Amino acid sequence: MDRILTVLLCVLMLTGCGKDTIKDEKIVEEIDEIIIGFSFDTFVFERWQRDRDVYVSTAKELGAKVIVQNANENIKNQISQIEYFIEKNVDVIVVVPIEPKSIEDVIYKAHRNGIKIVAYDRMLPNMNSDLYISFDNEKVGKLMAQSVKKKYPNGGKILYIGGPLSDNNVLLVGSGIKKELKNSNIEFTNWINLDKWDAKLASDYVLKNIKELENTDAIICGNDCLAGEVVRVLCENQIADEKVVIGQDADVEACQRIVRGTQYMTVLKQVELLANEAAIQSVKLAKGEKVDTSLSIYDGTQQIPYMQLEPVAVIKDNIDEEIIDCGYHLREEIYFQ
Repeated sequence: MDRILTVLLCVLMLTGCGKDTIKDEKIVEEIDEIIIGFSFDTFVFERWQRDRDVYVSTAKELGAKVIVQNANENIKNQISQIEYFIEKNVDVIVVVPIEPKSIEDVIYKAHRNGIKIVAYDRMLPNMNSDLYISFDNEKVGKLMAQSVKKKYPNGGKILYIGGPLSDNNVLLVGSGIKKELKNSNIEFTNWINLDKWDAKLASDYVLKNIKELENTDAIICGNDCLAGEVVRVLCENQIADEKVVIGQDADVEACQRIVRGTQYMTVLKQVELLANEAAIQSVKLAKGEKVDTSLSIYDGTQQIPYMQLEPVAVIKDNIDEEIIDCGYHLREEIYFQ
C-alpha cells in the first residue's frame, strides 16, 4: 500500500539522519497498524449499536483501529463513506448496505485499490466480497412460520409486513416463511414489503387497514422495531390481545412485550457472536490470511466465502433460558416494574 511505502521511506530517511531508535520504533508500529472502515446503514435499531460496540472492541483487542461511519439510511452518505475509506487507504471495508446495487461502483473501486470487502449481515450481490457473514436468514423465516403453526395448529390467517426487497435478507426470510407454510392450512391475508426499514410505515399500514385485521390471526413483522409499532396500534385499538405478533432481533422492548403478552415471539440472533467473529476474520483478511470457513455462497456471479450463525426462536416459555441466562439482556431489563 502507498501508506506503507511512504512510512518505510520515512524510516529510511530517519535512520540515515541518525534519529533515535524510539522514533523509529513508533513509525514501525504505525506500519503494522490495521485500519478497518465500517459503514452501517443506521443506528436507529438497537441491534446495530450492539454490533458496533462488540466489533470495535474485538478489533481493538486484536490491534486494529476501526473507523465507524453511520449512513443514517442515506445511500449517498454510504457511498461517500466508502469513498472516504478508500482515500484513507484502509485495509478492510465492512459494510451493512442500505441498497447494495447502489454501491456496486464504489465497492469495485475499493477492490481495484486492493482493499478487502466484508459484507456484514447483508449480502453484496455480484460484488465478489472477500467474506459474507450473517445468520441463517432462511431459517429465521422458518422459525417465524413454525411459531404460527404451533399457535394455530388447526389453521389461521397471517399478515406479513416485511422490510424492503433491496435487502437480500428480506428475500431469504420470506423464502423461509413460504417454504415452511407450503401445503399447510395457514393462509395469508396480505404480504407487504415496505419501501424501507421505517417502523412508521408499518404502523401507518395497520392503522389504515385496521378493519381488515378483524379476520387476521397473526402478524409476522420483518423485525422487532416494526413489531413494536404494530403492537402500539393494536393496543390503541384494544385488539392487541386478539392478535399474535412476531418479530426478530430480540430487542429488549420486544422481550418486554413477550413477557407482557403483547408480542408472541421473536428470533434471537446473537449479534455479539456475529460481530466478534466478523472482527476476527476482518483482521485475518487485513493480514492476508484466509478466513476460517469452508462454506461458500453464490453471490449472483461467483462463490464467495461465507460464515453462517444459527438463530433461535424465543417465546415466553424459554425467554429466561435463551435471553437472560446467556446474558443477552438482564432480568431487570425485561421484567421491569
